[in-house]
Amino acid sequence: MHTLRGKKALVTGAATGIGRAIAIGLAREGVHLYLVDVDDVSLESAARKARSHGVEVVTRHCDVANSAHLAATVEAVLAHWGHLNILINNAGIADRCHTHEMHDGEWDRIVTVNLLAPIALTRMLLPTLLANDAHLLNVCSIFGLTTTRKLAAYQTSKFGLVGFTAALRAEYGSPEFGVTAVCPGFVQTPLLKRIVDTRSRRVLVPPAWMVTTPEKVAARALDAIRKNKGIVVVTAFARINWLVARLSPGLIDFLNRRPWRYWRNQRLRRPSDATAESMSVTPRGASPPRA
Repeated sequence: MHTLRGKKALVTGAATGIGRAIAIGLAREGVHLYLVDVDDVSLESAARKARSHGVEVVTRHCDVANSAHLAATVEAVLAHWGHLNILINNAGIADRCHTHEMHDGEWDRIVTVNLLAPIALTRMLLPTLLANDAHLLNVCSIFGLTTTRKLAAYQTSKFGLVGFTAALRAEYGSPEFGVTAVCPGFVQTPLLKRIVDTRSRRVLVPPAWMVTTPEKVAARALDAIRKNKGIVVVTAFARINWLVARLSPGLIDFLNRRPWRYWRNQRLRRPSDATAESMSVTPRGASPPRA
């Protein structure tokens, strides 16, 4: 899609972070917008910024985890414009804890918002996308390409979204219909600030050199739409992580399992000589020592 001006785009999770940055970037290119989110106040703020570029911007409250909301949104978009050129599946949530500590409701909502909702929305809009010069862009994650700890639900959803995107590109991808998976590393968004270890209550704070801005991710996303790129990995850290995972999966496995912690704990548990002597077993037939 070399020409963006005049196209019609639907962006989910458009109130803040990457979704907001992509929406404003599209508006700057002359794309008319239909923005949805559950945060109505921040959504209207994003819409005002987008409208300053002279494009039409429609907003709608939509919880993508609610199938009725999704169906009503699709109906409203097609009733308003009659067609759609760009679909940005960006809405996403995360929670950081051990898998066995996560409640069923938390797990289900993460998978629904991050994976099942984009699948449902894409399938409903696929006929109109295929009938026009169009592009589908799914905001995935580096953790949909490689692994880490305490993010199993998030990773499950993002691995699935990367796979879904790749499958659609293989099935439908053409010069007239582009399909892209954008996989950022750490991005300075409200989502990153909300990722708290539920056991220790510590906020995940990666080093500054690992983190990028939503605007830089948005710039790469728009470039991917123009050039019909299949997968875009954003930040040097994320690209190195992905490269190492592909070339040396055993190393990533080693680092994730952190065996040095096991070895350290084993040393800490090893009894001292004095303790070992006090725990020694009296040989059979010998009398126990007297005090």
